[in-house]
Amino acid sequence: MSKSGIDPAAVWELISFQVMDIVGHLAHFVVVAEELHFGHAAERLGMAQPPLSQRIRRLEDELGVRLFDRTSRRVELTAAGRLLLPEARDVLGRVDRIRELADRARSGEVGLVRAGLPSDLGGDVVAALVSAFRDRRPDLRLTLRETSTAEQLRALADGSLDVAVLRHPCDTRGLALGPMLAQPLGVLLAADDPLASAPEPPVDSLGGRDLVLFPRDEAPGVHDDLLAACRRNGFEPPVVHEARHPQFALGLVLSGTAVALVPRPADVTGATGTGGGGGAVWRPLAGAPLALRTSCAWRRDAEDPAVADFAAVTTDVLREVAAMRPLDAVPPRRVVLRPSSGFLA
Repeated sequence: MSKSGIDPAAVWELISFQVMDIVGHLAHFVVVAEELHFGHAAERLGMAQPPLSQRIRRLEDELGVRLFDRTSRRVELTAAGRLLLPEARDVLGRVDRIRELADRARSGEVGLVRAGLPSDLGGDVVAALVSAFRDRRPDLRLTLRETSTAEQLRALADGSLDVAVLRHPCDTRGLALGPMLAQPLGVLLAADDPLASAPEPPVDSLGGRDLVLFPRDEAPGVHDDLLAACRRNGFEPPVVHEARHPQFALGLVLSGTAVALVPRPADVTGATGTGGGGGAVWRPLAGAPLALRTSCAWRRDAEDPAVADFAAVTTDVLREVAAMRPLDAVPPRRVVLRPSSGFLA
């Protein structure tokens, strides 16, 4: 008890109760706003309709504004309700993040950075990344998950990943991004392919050959982007084969009817460089018109110095080991919005 006769613990308990009470009201408000039907919202929340209506009225009284226009036939958000909805979702997202951090603290995961990496990043890149992060942040533990771009986005959204190395284009709403880097792609050819003698074949010279790419479900935006870039540069493959494993892709190339678009050989398992040993050769494409675009990404509502350190280390490693360059250092691309996907091509 303080000299003023006020118990600070009791005051803090009252404030905490009021904060949690309004968070609960906001959660109910969001569900009603999404359903625009009190009966359906009550059913979704597992409660009776009268208590739900009372909670919404208490929130309106607390804020001093009407959030819904109600009639016997319909429920609509007022202008104030429309303004509150995104803010309420943001508050609830931050509360979920606090609970997630508390769960991680209880399970001993404080001091842990969980990162997702694309499967084609390369062993030398992964080793350099782990070593560089350990040097920069020896106080933190790093766990890495090899996963597709689509899975990385889902894991960032549900909080099971703190940061990811994403291939672009992809849906980055709600995410913060590190520097965008570009990695030029070349072509992997059978050693007896006539193009193997060309030091830098143009993309349109690949005509008539099948193309080997990673499965579309791993990174739909990147898959479609590369095919669109091939078409823009005069290459329309008659068949596109999807290869999940580098050795399978190499086997298709060695068959003599297909080519694969891959980074320089040091980054691709099974590629044999420019000499032709092992039955396959890699050649850079004239003008470097095709590239993989990559950056670190993390949730915008989960800023963390440890994640920022990981992003900085990863960007440096990708530049040095994976031969990536800042995006403005590669040839410009024509940017067109594809309405069906929302991605840029």
